[in-house]
Amino acid sequence: QVQLVESGGGLVQPGGSLSLSCAASGSFFGISNMGWYRQAPGKQRELVAAITWGGTTNYADSVKGRFTISRDNGKNTVALQMSSLKPEDTAVYYCNADVRRTILTTLTTYWGQGTQVTVSS
Repeated sequence: QVQLVESGGGLVQPGGSLSLSCAASGSFFGISNMGWYRQAPGKQRELVAAITWGGTTNYADSVKGRFTISRDNGKNTVALQMSSLKPEDTAVYYCNADVRRTILTTLTTYWGQGTQVTVSS
């Protein structure tokens, strides 16, 4: 089984910064893309940022210039550095990863349990 465990959420004031991290554990051959999604109350889950195994990144327009995604392939971790946070960034943030369980299997997407980020004064 593959598990993704997130950490780092919390309460921060507008304009502040917060870092999220996510670690993949279990038995698998390798991880392709990793990313962060978020879901605010009453809204659909949306992509925040994604990163390929080679380090190519993709960001939602709403977070470009404020958020930075990074990964450590040796440790199977992905991080999201968030700065200049706004109240509209408030949401549950989910980590995801496209995992290949064995050299012969296709990719399967796994999700973390989510971590709450609240931006409020």
